[in-house]
Amino acid sequence: MPNLPLWLCLLLIVIVAVFAAVVAFAAGIAHRKKIAEAVIGSAEEESKRIVNDAIKTSEAKKKEIILEGKDEVHRLRNESERELNERRKEVQRQERRINQKEETLDKKIAAAESKEEAAGNKLKKAEEKFKEAEEVKKSQFEMLERISGFTIDQAKDYLLKNLENELTHEKAIKVMEFEQQTKETADRTAREIISLAIQRCAADHVSEAAISVVPLPNDEMKGRIIGREGRNIRAIETLTGVDLIIDDTPEAITLSCFEPVRREIARVALEKLISDGRIHPTRIEETVEKARREVEATIKQEGERAVIAAGVNGIHHELVKLLGRLRYRTSYGQNVLDHSLEVSSLAGIIASELGLDPTIAKRAGLLHDIGKALDHEIEGSHVAIGVDVARKYHENEAVTHAIEAHHGDVEPKTIVACIVQAADAISAARPGARRENLENYIKRLEKLEEVASSFEGVERSYAIQAGREIRIMVKPEVVSDDKMVLLARDICRKIESDLEYPGQIKVNLIRESRATDYAK
Repeated sequence: MPNLPLWLCLLLIVIVAVFAAVVAFAAGIAHRKKIAEAVIGSAEEESKRIVNDAIKTSEAKKKEIILEGKDEVHRLRNESERELNERRKEVQRQERRINQKEETLDKKIAAAESKEEAAGNKLKKAEEKFKEAEEVKKSQFEMLERISGFTIDQAKDYLLKNLENELTHEKAIKVMEFEQQTKETADRTAREIISLAIQRCAADHVSEAAISVVPLPNDEMKGRIIGREGRNIRAIETLTGVDLIIDDTPEAITLSCFEPVRREIARVALEKLISDGRIHPTRIEETVEKARREVEATIKQEGERAVIAAGVNGIHHELVKLLGRLRYRTSYGQNVLDHSLEVSSLAGIIASELGLDPTIAKRAGLLHDIGKALDHEIEGSHVAIGVDVARKYHENEAVTHAIEAHHGDVEPKTIVACIVQAADAISAARPGARRENLENYIKRLEKLEEVASSFEGVERSYAIQAGREIRIMVKPEVVSDDKMVLLARDICRKIESDLEYPGQIKVNLIRESRATDYAK
């Protein structure tokens, strides 16, 4: 072997190793086969055992299930039989009830048929009795007509007339009750508010005349004012538009003019001329122009003072000037600016007492007579002029409406307008606030009596208490006690629509029945 080549030795070694490997592999396969056969054998035995156990278990389960099914079938059969028996009993009960109801219904139908037959008999008897009653009624009507001498229509008219009288009586009573109740409540509340407003607003009034009197230091000044051939007095009258009345009144000259601002300018100018002593046409012209500027400044100051006194802000400066011009205007002797301030104060107090904002009420009260500052220059009533001026300077619509409605030219639509109306009436109607000439006073009383006497049934009427009360005597045979209430109401409405008056007028109706006879 040592003599063999190396490669041959290696080959032999490889062959031997391969052979050994093949042998080992075959032995391993045989060993694994034996092991596998043993495992398969044990698995087959185990599977046979499991199958046998499963067969035995299934047979037992099958028997058990069959027994349970038989029990369930038996139980269900018993329940169905029991339910069927109950339903059969319920059906039997329903049948018995239906039979009973049918019997009851048959009895009711029979009873109803008998009642219907009886009702038919009664209806026939009632118809017969109704015919008899109609005949009796007809005979009674004929008898009543013969006894009373009235036909049916006349009797109806008589009854309706009686009913109307009764209704008039009831209506008069109701009207009296409601009027009395409303009047008591309204009077009490209004009296409290107005009395409080008057107490809190104490204004002094000084009646002013339509003329101004200028005092002179001596009577010689009259000649100097007249001037040579009257040139001085003509110059004054021409420049101021005022008439100078120089009469026998010692140491005084009277200025007469319908326009109070021009009269004031003339008064101021004349006082300056008298104080200066130099009186001639040129000096008169200078003095009048200076007096005009002073009066205009005074007008502006008075307007501003009034606005501040009233506590009103934001008024257009032109309206302030117009307010100042009211200082020189009077109405029935009452200064219009003082009157406007008083109305503004009263309106604010009343608005506050009613729980309202007093700002608009005070503003409307201050401006309500603003048209009187221009009613000498522009055609139209002071109400229409005041409304145009307020709209021109963009015043609040509530203020404009209050100006338009404060004399009843239009129906008041706001509480502020009603408040201004009331405040204006309080200020104007207060005793001593205004004066009225005798002729107008007599005409107003005559018109009041004429309105009262225009109603049917009024015998006489008397205006008393300076026109604040009208006492009316009515004819008792024409006006009954019930109709007096309605007549008084109608007279009040007529007075309100036809007359203009401050405050209120009491309408007092008197009905008196007398019987007179003579013993002989």
